[in-house]
Amino acid sequence: MACMNPTAGSFTINPRLQRHFSVFALCFPGADALLTIYSSILGQHLRGEGFGAALQKGAPHLVQLALALHQRVTATFLPTAIKFHYIFNLRDLSNIFQGILFCTSECLKTPQDLVKIYLHEANRVYRDKMVEDRDFATFDKLQSDTARKFYEDMEETLEEARLMNMYCHFASGIGEPKYMPVQSWGSLNKILLEALDGYNEVNAALNLVLFEDAMCHICRINRILESPRGNALLVGVGGSGKQSLTRLAAFISSLEVFQITLKKGYSIPDLKSDLGALYIKAGVKNVGIVFLMTDAQVADENFLVLLNDLLASGEIPDLFPDDEVENIVGSVRNEVRGQGMMDTRENCWKFFIDRVRRRLKVALCFSPVGSTLRVRSRKFPAMVNCTAIDWFHEWPQEALESVSLRFLQEVENIEPDVKESVSKFMAYVHVSVNQTSKNYLVNERRYNYTTPKSFLEQIKLYRILLALKSKDLMTKMERLENGLQKLNSTSAQVDDLKAKLAAQEVELKQKNEDADKLIQVVGVETEKVTREKAVADEEEQKVATIAVEVSRTQRDCEEDLAKAEPALVAAQEALNTLNKNNLTELKSFGSPVVAVTNVTAAVMVLMAPGGRVPKDRSWKAAKVMMAKVDTFLDSLVNFNKENIHENCLKAIQPYLQDPEFKPELVTAKSYAAAGLCSWVINIVRFYQVYCEVEPKRQALNKANAELAAAQEKLAAIKAKINHLNENLAKLTAKFEKATADKLKCQQEAESTARTISLANRLVGGLASENVRWAEAVSNFRVQGRTLCGDVLFITAFVSYLGYFTKRYRLQLMDSAWRPYLSQLKVPIPVTPDLDPLTMLTDDADIATWQNEGLPADRMSTENATILTSCERWPLMVDPQLQGIKWIKNKYGEDLRVIRIGQRGYLDSIERALANGEVVLIENLEETVDPVLGPLLGRETIKKGRYIKIGDKECEYNPSFRLILHTKLANPHYQPELQAQCTLVNFTVTRDGLEDQLLAAVVSMERPDLEELKSNLTKQQNGFKITLKTLEDSLLSRLSSASGNFLGDTELVENLETTKRTAAEIEEKVKEAKVTEVRINEAREHYRPAAARASLLYFIMNDLNKIHPMYQFSLKAFSVVFQKAVSKATADEVLKQRVSNLIDSITFSVYQYTTRGLFECDKLTYIAQLVFQILLMNKEINPTELDFLLRYPVQPGVSSPIDFLSNHSWGGIKALCSMEEFRNLDRDIEGSAKRWKKLVESECPEKEKFPQEWKNKTALQRLCMLRALRPDRMTYAVRDFVEEKLGSQYVMGRSLDFAVSFEESGAATPMFFILSPGVDPLKDVEKHGRKLGYTFDNRNFHNVSLGQGQEVVAEQALDLAAREGHWVILQNIHLVAKWLGTLEKKLEQHGESSHPELRVFISAESSATPAGHIIPQGILENSIKITNEPPMGMHANLHKALDNFNQDTLEMCARENEFKSILFSLCYFHAVVAERRKFGPQGWNRSYPFNTGDLTISVNVLYNYLEANAKVPYDDLRYLFGEIMYGGHITDDWDRRLCRTYLEEFIKPEMMEGEHFLAPGFLLPGNMDYNGYHQYIDEALPTESPYLYGLHPNAEIGFLTQTSEKLFRTVLEMQPRDGGGGEGGASSREEKVRGILDEIMEKLPEEFNMVELLSKAEERTPYVVVALQECERMNLLTQEIKQSLKELSLGLKGELTMTSDMESLQNALYLDQVPESWTRRAYPSTLGLGLWFTDLLARIRELESWTSDFLLPAAVWLAGFFNPQSFLTAIMQSMARRNEWPLDKMCLQCDVTKKSREDFTAPPREGAYVYGLFMEGARWDTQAGIIVDARLKELTPAVPVIFIKAIPVDKQETRNVYQCPVYKTRQRGPTYVWTFNLKTKENPSKWTLAGVALLLQI
Repeated sequence: MACMNPTAGSFTINPRLQRHFSVFALCFPGADALLTIYSSILGQHLRGEGFGAALQKGAPHLVQLALALHQRVTATFLPTAIKFHYIFNLRDLSNIFQGILFCTSECLKTPQDLVKIYLHEANRVYRDKMVEDRDFATFDKLQSDTARKFYEDMEETLEEARLMNMYCHFASGIGEPKYMPVQSWGSLNKILLEALDGYNEVNAALNLVLFEDAMCHICRINRILESPRGNALLVGVGGSGKQSLTRLAAFISSLEVFQITLKKGYSIPDLKSDLGALYIKAGVKNVGIVFLMTDAQVADENFLVLLNDLLASGEIPDLFPDDEVENIVGSVRNEVRGQGMMDTRENCWKFFIDRVRRRLKVALCFSPVGSTLRVRSRKFPAMVNCTAIDWFHEWPQEALESVSLRFLQEVENIEPDVKESVSKFMAYVHVSVNQTSKNYLVNERRYNYTTPKSFLEQIKLYRILLALKSKDLMTKMERLENGLQKLNSTSAQVDDLKAKLAAQEVELKQKNEDADKLIQVVGVETEKVTREKAVADEEEQKVATIAVEVSRTQRDCEEDLAKAEPALVAAQEALNTLNKNNLTELKSFGSPVVAVTNVTAAVMVLMAPGGRVPKDRSWKAAKVMMAKVDTFLDSLVNFNKENIHENCLKAIQPYLQDPEFKPELVTAKSYAAAGLCSWVINIVRFYQVYCEVEPKRQALNKANAELAAAQEKLAAIKAKINHLNENLAKLTAKFEKATADKLKCQQEAESTARTISLANRLVGGLASENVRWAEAVSNFRVQGRTLCGDVLFITAFVSYLGYFTKRYRLQLMDSAWRPYLSQLKVPIPVTPDLDPLTMLTDDADIATWQNEGLPADRMSTENATILTSCERWPLMVDPQLQGIKWIKNKYGEDLRVIRIGQRGYLDSIERALANGEVVLIENLEETVDPVLGPLLGRETIKKGRYIKIGDKECEYNPSFRLILHTKLANPHYQPELQAQCTLVNFTVTRDGLEDQLLAAVVSMERPDLEELKSNLTKQQNGFKITLKTLEDSLLSRLSSASGNFLGDTELVENLETTKRTAAEIEEKVKEAKVTEVRINEAREHYRPAAARASLLYFIMNDLNKIHPMYQFSLKAFSVVFQKAVSKATADEVLKQRVSNLIDSITFSVYQYTTRGLFECDKLTYIAQLVFQILLMNKEINPTELDFLLRYPVQPGVSSPIDFLSNHSWGGIKALCSMEEFRNLDRDIEGSAKRWKKLVESECPEKEKFPQEWKNKTALQRLCMLRALRPDRMTYAVRDFVEEKLGSQYVMGRSLDFAVSFEESGAATPMFFILSPGVDPLKDVEKHGRKLGYTFDNRNFHNVSLGQGQEVVAEQALDLAAREGHWVILQNIHLVAKWLGTLEKKLEQHGESSHPELRVFISAESSATPAGHIIPQGILENSIKITNEPPMGMHANLHKALDNFNQDTLEMCARENEFKSILFSLCYFHAVVAERRKFGPQGWNRSYPFNTGDLTISVNVLYNYLEANAKVPYDDLRYLFGEIMYGGHITDDWDRRLCRTYLEEFIKPEMMEGEHFLAPGFLLPGNMDYNGYHQYIDEALPTESPYLYGLHPNAEIGFLTQTSEKLFRTVLEMQPRDGGGGEGGASSREEKVRGILDEIMEKLPEEFNMVELLSKAEERTPYVVVALQECERMNLLTQEIKQSLKELSLGLKGELTMTSDMESLQNALYLDQVPESWTRRAYPSTLGLGLWFTDLLARIRELESWTSDFLLPAAVWLAGFFNPQSFLTAIMQSMARRNEWPLDKMCLQCDVTKKSREDFTAPPREGAYVYGLFMEGARWDTQAGIIVDARLKELTPAVPVIFIKAIPVDKQETRNVYQCPVYKTRQRGPTYVWTFNLKTKENPSKWTLAGVALLLQI
């Protein structure tokens, strides 16, 4: 079985397929059938309990109403391309009744209730899917009209329904589902708020404003979810609230919501496993689930295949593996039995799927932007068919107002009555931005979207900013008021202080007198003391003298005594050795030796009392002495050693002199004796010293006595003085107290005076502050009043203006918002002419940014302000990378720079999120990884502490900042993304760049000035900051000073410092202002250079409109600019220097740019350059330029003179309407001869214009020439450029590779844009060899890219980056997927790699912009070089010769022949290469001839000349023409051409005298290599078709096309202004419909083939041709009719628009022949209008022929689909008549002298054909031969040709040119036949001239 929809999909079925089926047409059921079906359904329901009889009776009536409305809706609302989902069928009717069946008897009581529920359901089913307000109104009218028709007295019900008619399942509260009407918006709001609170308790909080629209959507979504198998398709731009409202609606129905979590690499298998889990949850566990899916989650369109199946049948193939299916079947088996069914596998599975379809709801949230939704619905029909559609509209102004008002209710700082105005303004801003965005798209082609989310963000930002600014203002005001208060209290205190001072002065006087009296008494006493003190001083001196003497004597004594001390110690120690025992032992000796007795004797002598030395000193006596040992020992110890008697001393001497008397000797005899011996010796020794000291001691004693007496006397005197001093002290104390009192009083007085002076200083010093602060406070007060308005304005500025350019920003602020503010009923207080920047930043901020590298222009400052003030993450559109440079400087090390897709980038983001760092995601593409969605939307969970990234919850630190950045110049971001971010357009502006370049040029030219300026700027910025800090510190001191702060000198001094500093700063600022003016004056001299450079950059930057390969970065431009400045010629005269700068900059940029342009675009660029420069210098009139570019021809005029076409005359007429060209038409008519001479000259651009027209300006002459000779415009423009800029701008020699190489670097690769026939990499290899980079040295890598070579290339790059090698990457266009990686690699290596690294890249450019794949980053950072075959004969010939050198010329022995043939070959090579430019007239097909062909040919030539004695001309020509060059050639006519050239250029005659290669160009003789180059320069005629053997007309066509293209392109590059594109869409459809109707109306009926076949009795060859042509024509007209009919129905909405219909519609709109028609038609180059006229003519021709099948008198050969068949028919008919063999025949063509009208009957044999045109020559009717064409007559008509067949052998071959016949000017594949035409000239002339006959021009 097969089913098909008659209005969608393929509308035609092949009959051969259809015959296999028996076809049933299932029509829409008839009215009766429908009535029966739905009456039964409704009747059954209403027969249930509790429904009244009246209701049951009313049921059929209602069904009729429903059917009638359905009928009308289906007829009125037809699907179109935009309203593709307007398809209404039985599903919709059933949905309506499904809704009615929800109602119980509680809900439906009266028939009116039944109507109301019906109206509600009809709205839900039909109205909710409608797209625009117009449709709503139409539907509402339809609905009420139909209802009135079926019911009387309906007005009241309808009115009620209009005001409020909403049914929902939770009208009586949540949790008790009953389908009931909602009582009022208030009650609904209350229920929904409760639901919202309930939802927020268990889920991530939703902050919803439930305005009417939102509540309606919740009810609608909830109704869909409650319906059996209810799935929803919610359509609205991102941020409309689709997801949030669905979540709430699902919560109300107790359904879980499931969304897939996109993580890296999420694909179909992941989706299947997610869906499988949902299936099991819903089907086995019976859990209700909503599967919510958004645009962002369709990571792969194939996801929708699964969803389509899910929606359509619930069955997704291969969702579960077999074992899983068994588990499921097992799980539901019991329930199936429980329902009383058989538990077969099928039943169980069906039960499972049914339950899934019941419990699993799908809600798709898609955006209507672009064609995605339309295409999806076409591919996945269930998306529209199996869902209920709820279309979310742009919020109406009321919704915007109510939402903002609801949020503003909570804001405190606004007057209640102003709140409404604020909400109105917010809504107006949103709407006005929408409007401006449309203009922005039309004029600038930039997409800027706003969505409800952006509106909510505006409100949020307003609240944040308002709170912030209010707080800020309050703080400032408090501080100032505090300061003022302190100042006022100071003035009050000063008066009190003055009174206090007066009292203090009286007291001070009294105290002074008291002190003076005291001073006299003190004086007398002091004198007394002084006198006594003098006496005392004298005495004191005496005492001092004595004291000195005493102390000297004492010192002497002590010194001498010190000498005696050792002896005494020794004696003492000797005694210590004695003790009772050893003395007793001594005593016990009987008769000791002499030595011992001598010792005792000596002791006795010493001990002799009173000097009576005993006579008896015997041992016995000694014993007696020692009798009592203790006493003896004591007497020894206490011996009076200072007084030893003289006698004793005398007596002891003999002992001492005894040599035996030594203790050490005595020891041996007795220890005790030795001790005594030692004692004796030492005691005597001590005494001797002592005797010397004694006299001195006595003298000392005497002196001491004197000293004591003197001191006593002194003490008495001192006591007296002390007494006096005490008296004096008492007096002095008294005096001091008086003085202290006096001083204290004086200090107090002084302090008071000082305080008064301080207070005066304070009051005086702050007098200006007092005024200033008072002003400031009142200003702040005013500001406080206008704060809500000001913040409102800056909020709008930050929220919406970031992506607009300067012009649109100003337009919105000044022409839209300010006027709106001023006309509000309740005005919002706002500062007049508020500059948003002053509110958001101050000078110090801006200064800091500029120091960080932000460009200094206004636009950049605005952008930076928006970037720093916005709440949403900023997304910088920054193609010149100025913004990112500033950001990187601003955040420095703390910035985390990331790219999407680099390894581990999500981890880096997570870390930064947790640490609260700033993350910059750079180089975004147009789509952002969906994983980052929650981060971009700042969707925090768990009270704002976490954000979900992928399936991970990441900690969120509030200080985290995200900055997004793209370098795409004009990205198209989806509304969803634009709502999440604040787009900031950092694209550099003309004036912005001018300022930057001015700074650059001045810093190079006058570094002193620039440094001074930058120092000044820094200093000024410093001042601003200092002043602010000073003021702040002053205020904070004032406010913190407490109590009596008048004594706070520091405060006052601080104040004075501040004042002083402020004054100094003011002085300096004044100085700086003067200096700045001086600097600016000096800098202004250089502005012309900067302005020129800025202009050049923008022209260069616009080139990508011509070709996407032309990408240039500002960075590279700056380098060129700086080099140009340093290269400019120096000059003392400033004016001249600036002029030199301008020239140098212009030429350098010109060279830099043209190096990377294709030849065909160079003139476009240089023309744009010269026009823009002249416009900027106001040297040309914009209207004249506009005429030149647009060439607005006056239509419908016919030329009165023969040498100008109507088109040209229309141009002249248009020119005459301008003042400067008045009467031009009259002049041309008046002196036609002189003008004709100008118009028909070969180079009219070089000629002088007649009369006073020769004095016109160059541009005016161009305008005239544009009308007279459009084909010469390229030359004329070139001359114009030369005249205005100089000849170096039009020279054609290409730059040397080595020069370009100098500019390359590790970060600047060289990019070769490949052209066929040129290998640029040879230069690289050659240069590499010079510098030592070769393959053999292993430092030169050449990778030719293709499958699998990416890895090789990456390894080569990495190695080269480390070691500093060269890498060539060839043909990178073959690895599209790898280019992103390459871009990153090159960027990384550019930042950090070996400085010697060089990368050379080559790629072909794509034919269309859509096919362009080379990343912008690679293109703009590299030096682009196009290596095209050179243009023009001159350059080509030089280039051909450049392949050889002097050695080549000398290598062959037969020098003359070799050189001549080599030069001819070079000329031949140049000719065949350059002939391409003449299009099909040059070569039928385009061939890639290259230098290899030439060099190999020369090698062959060398070999043949060396090997042969004679020059083998034939062999050489064959080898060159058929093999080397001919190898490329595929077309026989081209082969003939190639052969002919070689026959002309290389022949024996070349060696025999003068041989011309072209008119005026002789083959040179024997010369050296440079001589040949020189000869070319001198002898080669100027470029013209003659050089190629073509007629000058040959270039007219292609030159006209080239110049048309040139002007069209330059026009497209002009800056766009204007509000074009209003109502574009509707007019487009109208235009298409108009064309469509016209074609359908004019298209005749098809040929009735049956009738024709019956008419043609005899099938002659001609009849067969006619019938074949009719059949073909039928096929074509059928296709035209069929496709137009379908399109017509599609436009009306009766069929779904298919992609074929869309392409047909586009073709009609663009006046192109649709592709489906050309496939069935004949070759043609005409536009649609002319093509259709031509088609009608062909049909008419066929009609007249088939009316009687008689051969027309003259046949229009061009009118055939297949002219060959007619020409063959001529041969066939003559062959039959004459019985000649067909294969031995050919056609003979005789050109008659008559035109078509002269023939009335066909010839007897053969046929007359007309309608041929000759290209490349003309037919001379009189002479009957081919002759040279007339100038400007491109395709003259050929008279009627008589064609008949003749046997081949009778064919004339002499003096004929074999002329090919083609259908169109495309030639090549449109070849028809060859006609032999008579010629007197050599046929080769016509071959070279590309002469052919054409059937259509």
